Amino acid sequence: MAIEVGQKAPDFELKDNHGATVRLSDFRGEKAVVLLFYPFAFTGVCTGELCELRDQLPRFQNDDVQLLAVSNDSVPTLRVFADQEGLEYPLLSDFWPHGATSRAYGVFDEEKGCAVRGTFVIDKDGVVRWTVVNGLPDARDLNEYIKALDSL
Repeated sequence: MAIEVGQKAPDFELKDNHGATVRLSDFRGEKAVVLLFYPFAFTGVCTGELCELRDQLPRFQNDDVQLLAVSNDSVPTLRVFADQEGLEYPLLSDFWPHGATSRAYGVFDEEKGCAVRGTFVIDKDGVVRWTVVNGLPDARDLNEYIKALDSL
């Protein structure tokens, strides 16, 4: 079961596509966070979603908001993927322990071994204010993220 609106977002510590450590708590009191889980780099729907975010990045990564995208891919895989697609926001690796953060947010598919498409808008206090969870083949609507951010 996915984390629900009104709950405190579980903190995590993951490596980004450059090997730097990123903690959710680093943004507390500073920025809202759009936390996006996706199944795998280099797949069609995932690439489409992440490139759409890239194309509208100033709405999702600015003085008030930080975009963090999480998959169960390894750091080297995420580095190549980000370079290939021109993604200039953190891609976080939930590779090992495999899926620990995805599980904490209730979006890990045990049968497939990856995260489903879960998105969480987290306010500056670390509270989930909006969420959507889609199955593996179903892309999310970025306009819904924008509405959620505008309501903070």
